[in-house]
Amino acid sequence: MKTETKKQISEKEFDTVKTFRVIKEKISNDIADMNFEQIKVYLQNKKVRAQD
Repeated sequence: MKTETKKQISEKEFDTVKTFRVIKEKISNDIADMNFEQIKVYLQNKKVRAQD
């Protein structure tokens, strides 16, 4: 008889899915009452730029 052992999944220090959900909700709340032009300005101001 073949037995399988289940590995315990330890809690991760950084949960990618949880983090992106939080970010998505924040952006969604920020732009909820904006028109297209305001959203474009918002995204330009929030753009992440690579630092050399």
